[in-house]
Order: sequence, then structure tokens, then C-alpha cells
Amino acid sequence: MLSAGIVGLPNVGKSTLFNAVTSTRKAAAENYPFCTIDPNVGVVEVPDTRLAPLAKIAKTDKIIPAAIEFVDIAGLVKGASQGEGLGNKFLSHIREVDAIVQVVRCFEDADIVHVTGSVDPIRDIEIVTTELVLADLEALRRRRDKISKDVKSGEKHASAESQVLDKIEPHLNSGKPAATLHFAREEWELARHCFLLTAKPTIFAANVKENELAAADTNPHVTKVREYAHRHHACATVVICAQLESDLADLLPEEAAQYLAELGVKESGIAALIRSSYQLVGLRTFFTFNEKELRAWTIHGGDTASRAAGTIHTDFERGFIKAERVNWKDLANAGSVGRARENGHYSHEGRDYVVQDGDVLLFKFNV
Repeated sequence: MLSAGIVGLPNVGKSTLFNAVTSTRKAAAENYPFCTIDPNVGVVEVPDTRLAPLAKIAKTDKIIPAAIEFVDIAGLVKGASQGEGLGNKFLSHIREVDAIVQVVRCFEDADIVHVTGSVDPIRDIEIVTTELVLADLEALRRRRDKISKDVKSGEKHASAESQVLDKIEPHLNSGKPAATLHFAREEWELARHCFLLTAKPTIFAANVKENELAAADTNPHVTKVREYAHRHHACATVVICAQLESDLADLLPEEAAQYLAELGVKESGIAALIRSSYQLVGLRTFFTFNEKELRAWTIHGGDTASRAAGTIHTDFERGFIKAERVNWKDLANAGSVGRARENGHYSHEGRDYVVQDGDVLLFKFNV
């Protein structure tokens, strides 16, 4: 399961957003309820409009969506890489997640004190980035010390790793996150023992006020964050109003949708954030169903049919014979499995078939 850490400076709306994410999805997910694993960890469903039409065809009320884990990580302050504040705790927790959601304050409010005394989202991003970069540089130093003897003796793997570290260090020293390095997969594999924080996929959540949400595109703070995130982090920005999302969690889904419509907003920022976090690390969804349930399964882009089968059960992968496949939209348009077969939309795929997002699969296996 994908794990996304919510990070940011104090008083930027980080914990409010975490509470809104978990509460909102708890209200909507009957078959995959929010469950508190720890006081600051929650599992929520990934919104997916494909589930409803597929459930009608499957003739089942039991729907199990894909899920994502959100972690509310301790607030960071300047000097965290040197242990300031809850720095060590912050850094250890962030190492454990797959992706980072960095909340950035993009609103003015005299009643909410900013830790640095003024609202400047770019400065806030740079504070967080600097601390993560400094932590990564320290991780590089420790790794160099560990492999130094092997490098001196000419050990092939250690020498190759050292060459990769030589590329990473000047990049980090220039203040750039490791994620913006154009590395081949083999180079990233050599760097994996450093557990680089800035190599983690990142998305920015620009937190605005409720009355600014509909016109967020004209908010100068949001504009700056989007441009900065794209130019310096090569990542996307999602606009949210953490306080509004927290309030919406207390409403019925129909009431929440109506309230958003009155504000001139098409979709909850939480839904967009959850989907974006899911897609951030290249995850894909395929579906299976029978008379008992419809279920969404998570795999990585590029995974084969046999590997997808293994996400259901190791026996499925071990004894894989073939997979019957149909695209979810073709199935939904046909209205039934029988009609989809008649229309020639079903195909038989071998173990090396690369599963596409939205595939509906039926695995044949023998063990």
C-alpha cells in the first residue's frame, strides 16, 4: 500500500488537512473504512468513478476500492537536520513513506501566527527543502565512509556506487532535490542505500482560505507555488482549503457537493489530492469481480499480468496460465460481460502482458 507523508512547517494547515483527509474518506468508504493504525496514521480509499458502473455489471454491493496510507508527520523547523525541534523524529518518519505531500500556507490571517512571522510560501518550501538536502548530504557522507574500503580495493559494485554518489553530491550542494536528477534506473538502484529524502516523489498542497478557493488561479501565492514547484521540483501542485475540507467532513456527501457547488468549486480538493498522491509514484489500478465483490487492486506501471496476479495471491502468480482482459470502459459501454464478449472486447493475455490502468482481469491458474 502506498504511504504518503504530510509534511510542512508549523501552522500551515498540515494536521487540519490530515484530519480532513481521514474523516472525509471514512464517511464515504463503507467497505474499506478509515482505520486508525496509530494516532497519526490513517488508511483512506482512492476515489474512483469507475467503480460504480462496474459494480452494476458485477451485480454486487460490496465494493473494495484501492487504498492509500497518509501519515501526519511532525512539523519541521529550520535546523531540523541538526536535531532542532522534532527534527530527528521528522526525518526518521519521512524516510518510511513512499511519497511526500508538502503543505504550503497560501493565505493571510492575522489570527494564525506563522512560525517565521510572515506568509511567504516559497521561503517555506526552501526551508523544508534545505533541511531535507542537508540530511541527504549527511546520508551521502555516511555511505561514503561505509564503502570507502571497498572503493579503494577496486571492488566493482562499490566503485560504481561511488561514481553515482559523485553525481548526486554537487546536485544536492546546489540546493536541488535528488528527484530532479536524470538518472537511469540502474543508477537509482546504486543510490538506494542512501535512502535519500529528496528523491521521494513530491506534490505540493497549496492551502488557501475558503473564500479564495474558487478563484485560486488568481491567488499570487498559489501562482508562485505552482511555478516554483514545476521549475525546481518538477512536480505538481494541488489547491486545497484544509479548514473547508475539515468542515465538509461533517456533512453528508450530497450536502458537501452542494456546498462546493455554491462556492463555485467542481470537486473537493481532498479527492484531487488523494488521486494525485496515488498517481505520483506511477501506480495503476486493475479490477476483478465475482458474485461476491468488486475490487480495485494496486500495481506499479509496467507490471506484467503474472505479477498482477501475484498481488491477489502468490499461487495465482506461481501457477499463472492466462488472464482474460477487458477494458473497463468497453465493459461499461457494453452493459454486461456477455455483450462485451460478443462485441469482441475480451482478449486472452499471457504472463508477460503489461497490465494497463483500468483493465478488468480474470486470472486462470493451476497449482
